[in-house]
Amino acid sequence: MGLITETNQQYYAGSQTFLSLAVNTVPPQGFVTTFDTELIFGSFNPLVVDYALNNFKLYTALPGVLTYTELTTTYTVSGNTISIPNLAANTSVVVQLKTLDGGNYGLRNAFGDTVEKNYDDYSYIKLNEVINNFIIAYVGAGKNIPSCKRTDLIFHSKRAMQEFSYDTLNSIKSQELNIPPSLSVIIPQDYVNYVKMSFIDQLGVKRPIYPANNLTINPYELPLQDNRGVPTQDNFGQNLEGTSITEERWASADDKLLNGEANNLRNINFDYEGPDSSRGIAEGQLYGMDPQYAQTNGWFTINHREGKMSFSSNLAGALIVLEYISDGLAYDLDTRVPKMAEEAMYAYMHHAVLASRSGQPEYVINRLKREATAKLRNAKIRLSNIKLDEIVQVMRGKSKWIKY
Repeated sequence: MGLITETNQQYYAGSQTFLSLAVNTVPPQGFVTTFDTELIFGSFNPLVVDYALNNFKLYTALPGVLTYTELTTTYTVSGNTISIPNLAANTSVVVQLKTLDGGNYGLRNAFGDTVEKNYDDYSYIKLNEVINNFIIAYVGAGKNIPSCKRTDLIFHSKRAMQEFSYDTLNSIKSQELNIPPSLSVIIPQDYVNYVKMSFIDQLGVKRPIYPANNLTINPYELPLQDNRGVPTQDNFGQNLEGTSITEERWASADDKLLNGEANNLRNINFDYEGPDSSRGIAEGQLYGMDPQYAQTNGWFTINHREGKMSFSSNLAGALIVLEYISDGLAYDLDTRVPKMAEEAMYAYMHHAVLASRSGQPEYVINRLKREATAKLRNAKIRLSNIKLDEIVQVMRGKSKWIKY
């Protein structure tokens, strides 16, 4: 049996069409959807707040009518089965998954809406399927693991997801954000660590923003002090907190004083006598500049006290993209294992289950550990997505002459 279960209409248009058979059946006629996406139902009534919870819409068209209208009369949903009472015979019923921007199926045509949330699933396997497959292949009489609780496998599979997400799986997410006048943005809810910070220029090109770890800091505690320097307390015995003077000075700092640009502009030698002259613009003026600060893209810091990321003043109003790592468990959509890392996941769980049990031979544990390490290395190579043509294109720059 093939692994692809959706039709082309389901995958590309995000819709599935049914035809009612009779009028006023008891119980009401049910239509079973077979999307890879599970239906979420809040209410059939658009005037009710719970209607926004639906991840689909229903549309109907009478026999011989090509115009579809949204169905807002009573219907129920149980699992992936939709029951609609009082349907005329031969009525076309279309279940349309919502798009990321809400979907406009009824304003278009019967095959017109795209469903981004329904795309790119075939390259992944769900974590629940990984657990089921592991039980079939590794647990049972005559196997290394005679018996094992499903709860134990759930724990080890989630730990594997977390460990793999940090440096193996493609768990890098990104957010496009605007820097407000406060120069701070909130850290994403599922943030674990950052990968890269960039601002986007007018051409849409990424320009890297560097951490200001060696330049400034966001103090975690800001106790108010008396004239002797002793922290003062409130009526409950807790230290009184003030505002950060360090952060205020950083927010108003002139970046040109940090990257050396102002000094170089002030000392430029404009007495340039031509291409053959030994005297050039800013001749010798770059000597002594610290390369780690010699950039004008700006800096950022991570303010753990407020749960925010703060930026240098030259980035006010800029469009940035934050690329960060999640642990792969924050949302249901995250708990998907790339098929290229599936075998490494099984090897990790195999070793983890037996290593947590007493009385296991040491040589068996060591063998399984080596096997898990080797398969993890293979998964990293596969997921690194190295393409020879891309490497060749970059290496062509070796033959380029650099003029100065």
